[in-house]
Amino acid sequence: MKSYKPYTDSRRHMTTVTFKGKVTTNEPHKALTKGGKRDFGRNNAGRITVRHKGGGHKRLFRDVDFDYKKMVPAVVETVEYDPNRSGFIGLLLYKDGERRYALLPRTAKVGQTIETSPTAAAVPGNRMPLSALPIGAFIYNVELKPGNGGKLARSAGTYIELIARDAGYADLKMPSSEVRKVLETCWATLGEVSNDEHHLRTIGKAGRSRWLGIRPTVRGTAMNPVDHPHGGGEGRQGRGLRRAKSAWGKPTGKGQKTRTPKKYSNYLIVSRRKVGKRGAKQ
Repeated sequence: MKSYKPYTDSRRHMTTVTFKGKVTTNEPHKALTKGGKRDFGRNNAGRITVRHKGGGHKRLFRDVDFDYKKMVPAVVETVEYDPNRSGFIGLLLYKDGERRYALLPRTAKVGQTIETSPTAAAVPGNRMPLSALPIGAFIYNVELKPGNGGKLARSAGTYIELIARDAGYADLKMPSSEVRKVLETCWATLGEVSNDEHHLRTIGKAGRSRWLGIRPTVRGTAMNPVDHPHGGGEGRQGRGLRRAKSAWGKPTGKGQKTRTPKKYSNYLIVSRRKVGKRGAKQ
């Protein structure tokens, strides 16, 4: 981690991830980039549907391959920073001459060969179906449906543990401690997502959050009763409710169960995640 001389109050505690010795280039591959609008948190009518998003620095979008459809060995040409995700990405040069971006494992280096195949070696970075992976392996970028692209464990430093296989399903232990079943014909990448120091960074000041596109969050207890269930009262008050609620009266935070009781995928959940402050760390 990189810290700074405290020449301002906000710099005193600010830390960032050191890219030296990890990222090998500052320029992305132009053919795999595109621009975009900074209209996050809004639907097609322009209405806010997710609060606390907006603004932020302009970003160039990298077209990252999550589909696992190119079964040709590739060599890692570069390790790059992607402003749109927390893990590092790499430019892969395939044997047929095509280049694609992929999410890299923690141990990836320039010159490493990456293979996508059911018979690939059990080496970090190689992609294969869950049926071909060894039990106990750490994996990331896991598909939920065969051919639908990697969806699970894509943020920096995360991984999923493959703990069992039975009756055509693989049992996966999520970073949240939840254990769920996924069809063993789904694909995954062996290893852990790169940039595992990402969670150690200290934002340091409000302005840096705004650069990242994160807008301020107002506490419910600071609002009026008309605006939030926690609002109102003279001075500082307890919320006056047994359970914390969102602005719309739904349970939220503090380890409360918020999953839909009759969700269609409930049959795939082997054991629910541990809730509460302690459960998240176990």
